[in-house]
Amino acid sequence: MCCCTNNATARPSSTSRPVDAATVVLRVDDMTCGHCAGAIQAAVEGDLPGTQAAADPATKTVTVRGTADAAAVGRAVKSAGYTPSSGA
Repeated sequence: MCCCTNNATARPSSTSRPVDAATVVLRVDDMTCGHCAGAIQAAVEGDLPGTQAAADPATKTVTVRGTADAAAVGRAVKSAGYTPSSGA
């Protein structure tokens, strides 16, 4: 997890939601900055070859194209040290 994280602002997160058959969007409340977003993006794309990840700390979401497997995306986010929304 990034050293920028301020757990005082953590809120319960919503569940993952598929955008289309090959896109997953997860909420990651402890993603707080560009460094966090880069770490999450690198972890997802490294763990799930062929995917494209876009992490946005402003909305606290990560959008992954190229997979419909929210559980696999969640595991990749966790491997980077972050907490994806429940259900992932």
